[in-house]
Amino acid sequence: MAAKPIPDGYHTVTPYLTVRGAAKVIDFLAQAFGAERPTETIKRPDGSIMHAQVKIGDSRVMIAEENEMAKAAPATLYLYVPNVDSAYQQAIKAGGKSIMEPMDMFYGDRSGGVKDPSGNSWFLATHKEDVKPQEMQKRAEAFYKEKHKAA
Repeated sequence: MAAKPIPDGYHTVTPYLTVRGAAKVIDFLAQAFGAERPTETIKRPDGSIMHAQVKIGDSRVMIAEENEMAKAAPATLYLYVPNVDSAYQQAIKAGGKSIMEPMDMFYGDRSGGVKDPSGNSWFLATHKEDVKPQEMQKRAEAFYKEKHKAA
């Protein structure tokens, strides 16, 4: 029997983070977002994590410690959660650094953001409202007008 082109439990796009301090990032993801810890971790001869994956909700995130061939590069991820305010507070308690406290946004999500120990940005959101494209454009223009007025 042939293998499936997309393995069970995966989606078409799977984030792969190359980080500094992979074990710390995995601990943060478990504490902040309830990530399932890896069941298997492949390590390099020096003991650093060559490959691990966690599961957050229905999505997998692959993680590797940086090395000479693949340097850490910060990424931004958008994570939908049932309650953004409590998820944000949990992420802060787990050691996340605040980027933005949760607020209602013009595009219909209430969202906020934190940085993990390796500098990746995790924007957390709870979808509150379906916004039609024409209305979203009007709201975006008002949002940016107000933002520039304040600056």
